[in-house]
Formats: sequence, C-alpha cells, structure tokens
Amino acid sequence: MRSLPARLGSLLVAATAACSGVLLLAPPASAADADLSGVAINEVESQGGAPDDWVELSNSGAALVDVGGLLLTDSDPADATALPDGTTIPAGGHLVLERGVDFAFGLGGADAVRLLRPDGTVVDELSWTTHATTTFGRCPDATGEVTTTAAPTKGAVNDCSTPEPEPTPPPAAASTLVVNEVESNGDDTDWVELVTTGSADVDISGYTFRDDDDARTPYTLPAGSVVPAGGFFVVDQAQGTRPGFDFGLGAADSARLLDPTGALVAGYSWTTHAPTSYGRCPDGTGELTTTTVTTKGAANDCSSPVRINEVESSGGTPGDWVELTSVGVTDVDASGYVMVDGEGGRTTVPAGTTVAPGAHVVVDVTGLGGSDSVALLDGDTVVDEFAWSQHAATTYGRCPDGTGEFAVTSAPTRGAVNQCAGIVNPQPWPGGPEETPLDAEDTFGGDLSGLDWEPSGTAAPGTLWAVQNGDGLLYRITSDGAGGWAPEAEWTLGYPGGETGVVDAEGVTVAGDDSAGGVYVSSERNNAASSVSRPAVLRYAPTGTGGRLTATQEWNLAADFPGLGSNAGLEGITWVPDSFLTAGGFTDQRTGTAYDPARYSGHGDGLFLVGVEGTASVYAYALSIDGTATRVATIGTPFALVADVQFDADLGALWVVCDEACDGRTALYEIGDDGAFAPAAVYDPPADADPGLANEGFAIADAATCADGFRATFYADDADTDGFSLRTGTFPCAPDAEQPGPGTQPGPGTQPGPGTQPGTGTQPGTHPGSGGQPVTGTGTTGGPRPAALAQTGAEVGSWTALAAGLLVAGGAALVAGRRRHG
Repeated sequence: MRSLPARLGSLLVAATAACSGVLLLAPPASAADADLSGVAINEVESQGGAPDDWVELSNSGAALVDVGGLLLTDSDPADATALPDGTTIPAGGHLVLERGVDFAFGLGGADAVRLLRPDGTVVDELSWTTHATTTFGRCPDATGEVTTTAAPTKGAVNDCSTPEPEPTPPPAAASTLVVNEVESNGDDTDWVELVTTGSADVDISGYTFRDDDDARTPYTLPAGSVVPAGGFFVVDQAQGTRPGFDFGLGAADSARLLDPTGALVAGYSWTTHAPTSYGRCPDGTGELTTTTVTTKGAANDCSSPVRINEVESSGGTPGDWVELTSVGVTDVDASGYVMVDGEGGRTTVPAGTTVAPGAHVVVDVTGLGGSDSVALLDGDTVVDEFAWSQHAATTYGRCPDGTGEFAVTSAPTRGAVNQCAGIVNPQPWPGGPEETPLDAEDTFGGDLSGLDWEPSGTAAPGTLWAVQNGDGLLYRITSDGAGGWAPEAEWTLGYPGGETGVVDAEGVTVAGDDSAGGVYVSSERNNAASSVSRPAVLRYAPTGTGGRLTATQEWNLAADFPGLGSNAGLEGITWVPDSFLTAGGFTDQRTGTAYDPARYSGHGDGLFLVGVEGTASVYAYALSIDGTATRVATIGTPFALVADVQFDADLGALWVVCDEACDGRTALYEIGDDGAFAPAAVYDPPADADPGLANEGFAIADAATCADGFRATFYADDADTDGFSLRTGTFPCAPDAEQPGPGTQPGPGTQPGPGTQPGTGTQPGTHPGSGGQPVTGTGTTGGPRPAALAQTGAEVGSWTALAAGLLVAGGAALVAGRRRHG
C-alpha cells in the first residue's frame, strides 16, 4: 500500500457537529453553496478484492457539479475524508472514489457510506447489514432505490438486469465432503486434503478449487477426480510437470471447493500458518486444529506431541530420571501420564505438569536397569517408548533434541537441550535484542525479499540492495542520516532479449561486493507463468534512479532441479571470492579435489551460492560469461528451508538464513578440514524479536562500519508485518586484533566484457557479463579465524566445522513456513 496522494488534501478539523459528532472542516464556499440535489451515492463495493473497496457518486442533474470540499465517511464519523478542491462530476456522469487512493477507511460487512456537506448536512447515505454478492447500487441508475446489482459496473451505468437464477443445489453426495487437512506452509507444496463423511465415493471431476481471491483463475479438477469413501483425496499445488493449482496458500487465506454451478461444497479459512498443518481430529468429523505432524493423504495425527528425550539409568546423583519434551506447538498437560519400565514399575507424572513446545521436564524414577525400557502412557495409549541393552556412559538422548534417534550423549543435560556429537545446538543471538523498523510505514507494502550490503570502498558504499518478488522490483536503499532508510532508486526487472513477464525476484547480491561488477538476482519463476518452475540467476547493470531494467544475462538452472515446484526455487544468492575458497581449501565436489578456479573458464573471480527453498540446501555455481552454469558443490543445512544466504567477508563465513518456518534462526557456516562448508554456529533470533517475522532477506554491514563494538544487521520481512518491511539489529564486531587487515586477500580483479581493466587485487579475473567495469578489491576477507563473539559472553564454542547437513536440535519437527502467494 502506498501513502494517499497529495490530491486528497489535509483534513483540517474546525468544529464538531452538535448532533452527529461529525468532524467539520473549513471548506471552500462552493462546497457549502452548490446545488447538490442531483448528487447521489450510486454504487458501493464493500468486500475488497481487486481493486479494493470503492464508492461511486453520480450526478443526475443537467449541469456539471462541483463536489470539492464534501466529506466522505463510513459509519464512523472520525473517518471523514475531504474531497479535493476542484473535484467535479459531469452532468449524467459518475465519479469513482477508491480506498487507498481517495480514502483510507475500509468498508465492513455491516457498515454505511455517507456524503456530507462541510457543516455536517447529509447529502446522501447508504447503509447495509451484510456484503453484497456483487455491489449495492441504485436502480434505475442515479435515481432509484438501492438494491443488489446484477454485476459491478464501476464508473458506468448500474446493471439492473434480472439476476441469474439461483444455482442448482449440488448433488446430495457432495454435501458429505469436508476439508480434512490443510498445508499452507509449502514444506514441499501447498495442498488440501478432502474426505467424505458418507458411505459412497464422490466424483468431483470438473469441480473448482480456489483460495480467498475470487479474481484469481481457479484450478479445475480433472476427469477421474474421486474422493473415495473411507479414503483421502489431495488437491495439490502444481510441481514440475504434475498438474495442480498454480497459486499459493497464504498465512491468512481460505481453501474452497466449488461444484460446477459455483456453489460452495467444502471450505476452511485460517488467519496464520500452522507450523505443521490444520487437520480434523478425528478425521472427517472433528474440529480443525493444529496437527502434531502433517499426514498428507493419510489419517490425521492428533496424538500427543510429548516425547521421551533423555534417559539416565545408571543412578548416581540425583538417581535415575527421564526427561520429556514436546515437538508440538502448544502446551501439553501431561498430568497423569504414566512411566512404565521393563519390569512393570510405574511412576505417575505429577499433577500440574505442563510440557511447553521445546521445553524440558524431568521426572525422577527408580529402578531402571542396564538392560531395560521405559514407556510413556496417556491412559492406555503409548505416547512414546525407548529400550536399551546396557547403561550409557553418560545418558541416552534424542539427537537432535526431541526428534532424532536415541544415541549416547556427549554429556548428561538434565532439563536442557541434549549434547550430541556432530550436532550444533541453537544458542542465543550475540547481538542486541531488537529488530527495529527502518522504513516508514507502508513504504513497501509487502513482498520485500533478498538483501545485500555494499561495503566501504565501492561504487555505492553503505548501500542496501533489495528485491521485491511480487512485481519484480530492484531497490537501491540508503540511509537518510536520521535513522530512517528508504529507496533512492527503483527498477522494474525484465528478462534478456525483451522477453515479457515479471521476474519473481527473491535474492540479490553484488559481484565482488561492488555494484559496478553487476547486480545478480535469484528467481523462482516468471510470475506471468506462475505455475512453471524457472530457477534462474539474472545479471543487471542498474544506472540512474529507476525505470525498466533488462537483464544482460540469464543462467537458467532448471535442468539441475527436475520436479522443483514453481514456488520452491531459488530464494537467496551471494557471491564468494575464489581467493577465499582456495585459501580455505574448499573442495570441488565435481572432481573430489581442491577447488581450482582455472577449471571454469569465463566464470570470473568467484562462485555464486544460491539457497533453494524446496531442497533446504545451498549450491555453489560457476556462472560463465557464455551462459553456462556448473554446479561445484552442494551444502546441506539444518533448516526446513533456505530463505537467504550471505557471505560475511569479515568473519570468513557464510550466513544461512531461515524465516518463520524455523522460528527465525540463522546459521554460520565455515569451510572445515574436509573442504566443505558446515555449520559452526546456529543462532536463535534476537531475544525480543518476533520469531514469526517472514524474514526472507538478511544482510550485514562490513567491519569498517563498527561502532561501540557492533555492526548492523538488516532483515527483509516479506509479510510487511505492522506495515514495516525493513528492520535492523546488531552483531558483535571482531576484536581489532582478530580483524583481517587490508591486503590479506586479493581483490576481485576485473570484470569481463569489452575491454577489461586490471583490478586492484593481486589476482586478476572476470565476472560474467559485467561490461568491463573495474572493481576495486576491498581486501577485507581472509586472515585468522575471528573470535568475534568472545566479548559478548555468548557461548560460541569451537569454530571447527562439523558434518554438513546436520539437523538443528528441535528443528526437525519444524516445517517450511511457506506462504505464499509470492
């Protein structure tokens, strides 16, 4: 949403009407004296859609009438908005006023619209108790009584024709259909599961499936679509060559099945994503609630999410004990649950025991043997159980916490997260506790995605680059010096060669940390063909302050990701210099040997790392100037999805970012002794930040900006929560003694194109398609491993790389928080 245009003018409150409480404004004389006998509220759209709510005024008189200064309001007089001076309606004509353009308030299901003179006198009014199926309008046009129109006619004569007859009721069998389970997070795809409560199969061939947007083309179910009695039928999102609906299910959305007449057969609405899915418990007949785990095409899992998490069987101090945790999303009352060991010994969980999601509750027990078992029962139902053949030297625990298989732990952790070999547990964010808004309210309006920071010593130092996925936009965002940040340039992104479409821009990076080397955008698809996967990287050379920007090169990676969903592709992208990779002993997985940049002719001075949502992995690519893309390595992550990736030259590490699907966690990856990137630390979000923010973009300022021991972090919230899309936090700077110094790493060198120039670094090279722009090497990467977190008191642990692809403790039960319409 954008700010209301200046043409609305200011509401200057002069007085309050004695009877109605209407805000009075100082008007032009014409508004008070004009003959308004022919002016009427002619048609009203109150249920939004595309576009939003609107009000149509008419003039049935024989002369043009000036309505400037009149007030438009809904049922709340405080919402009064003045029409700009000079606003007129021609004789026999219409004037349309739109929400978000001409007025700010919304129209409800039970509401009113009033047109007032500046002194509070009512010119005309219209009220209703429920939304119209079409619009409310006067029949005949401009002069008649208000009724439900046959169809909306915004800005034209009302359609007062005879409405179509009521649709034929659906077949009796269809009335037994219900929505049984909904997955809107898109861990693989979005989907809706249907069941019938009847005893016969229900043929739904030709039925249509919609979300909450009536303007969007629905998905028509193909012939042979049958909901079996006693079985399940899944309406799935399109993926690869598989048919399905080509739109996403949002955080606040609906799933609706309509018969061929357009009548609603089954549906369900929700206001936020379920961390798992919404499902009926029991199947078919129960209320929809958050399930324990998703069960696509199978009976819903409404079992207790409480799990046995750690067992101490060898006594000692304080004796034997069993630790419980929960993999669910709500608190569980475990009062009265019973622990039963292999000899039949029973321990009842004390009254008042609540197990919160991810929490740890310890129950002291007696008599656990070296070869024994323990089962957790809720009544007669076995909730969880574990058996062992000998005492553990430490304890037995789930690795990772709550969801993994049992293993011998590294150390007992009674009442805390399990310590397991090769598992990196989340730790508190070492920076400040806040994520503070930077943009003015409603600056972006949603869909802000990837971010990248352009550091000191470059073409645009201290600049944030950002992309917006819905409309395919690229922003250059700068500080106003007073705490606010706003776009100073905005481009609409296009495909090479003039191809039409809307680039679903999800991630952004600048090559060589300098926009002079090109701005690279990762994309999931062409939004003009939203059901078709098109994972691609596009290069742009932005100049000026905006306009249409055509890509100079595209690297389409679809062949590397067969079957990838159109909303599950490339999210984040970052550029990593070859000099860092070779100095760190990075392994080329194609050859099984040390990475040698010379093998990849024309790829420039570094690799591009892309994060793929649908695979929850990061991939390193050599992008050559001839348009070829070669995958060099695959990097597993501990997350349900990857929202962004960011190379941190000052830490010599790679940030891997998840969004609300993983409660806002981030991970730092380093190159280990085996030459592969692996997680060295996993962080929870800042302590006071909302873990439900849809932070799809992450960037971090360079060390040259450090102040008081901290540098800024930046987050892009795709959901525009509370009207803000861009937020900032802090992360500790490395101590001066540990900071890599200038010249410790060769600069990025030259970018290729017609007539290259040598870069300032010691390793010349080229980036694909940069058009010969020189890039200055900042010399900020390389050097010793940083002890960046020591000053915060945070427990960082060793920076030695661990095995790639390990699951974060407690994170395996979290599924991807994929929305998403964009």
